[in-house]
Amino acid sequence: MADPARAAKMADRIKVIIAKRLERGIKDPRLGFVTITDVRVTGDLQHASIFFTVYGTDEERAESAAALKSATGMLRSEVGKNITARLTPSLEFIPDGIPENAALIDSLLAQARDRDVAVAGQAATAQYAGDEDPYVKPRDIAAEEEAAGFDDDDDGIDSEEDIDGEPGDDDGEEEFTFESPEATGERPSSS
Repeated sequence: MADPARAAKMADRIKVIIAKRLERGIKDPRLGFVTITDVRVTGDLQHASIFFTVYGTDEERAESAAALKSATGMLRSEVGKNITARLTPSLEFIPDGIPENAALIDSLLAQARDRDVAVAGQAATAQYAGDEDPYVKPRDIAAEEEAAGFDDDDDGIDSEEDIDGEPGDDDGEEEFTFESPEATGERPSSS
């Protein structure tokens, strides 16, 4: 069964062991200034991928990669002596793409800066194609009707006044209310 926590712990331990061994030096003149950037161990703890970078030219990177490949057996023995696993994982050295990725990111950032400067130059001399504020504002229909002399409803009468001109008057009409027979004390007829 794969135990990711155990694999991560072993990867950290292998990284330290390999880095210390490279610090002490390997008797290979091709090996340059190598930095171990990451180690990943498979879940079954049988294989370790060791990522490294080399400070220098492309030629120095290629020579250092060849030196690490030839020293893989010796480095695996070193790992086997210093870990408490039943089996020593196989080692694979993989050049890390950090320098290339960093150079690519730097070039992309430079392009973005150049484009920002060009856009800022265009924006400084730009003019509106239409009105400065092209967005339609919501209409205030009540204000428009009031300005045109219209009232709120279609009966032609101002809503503040009734027919006789008195506000709040109900034109003398009698108000009708319904009362149930129980409320008036009458007995309902049973027909």
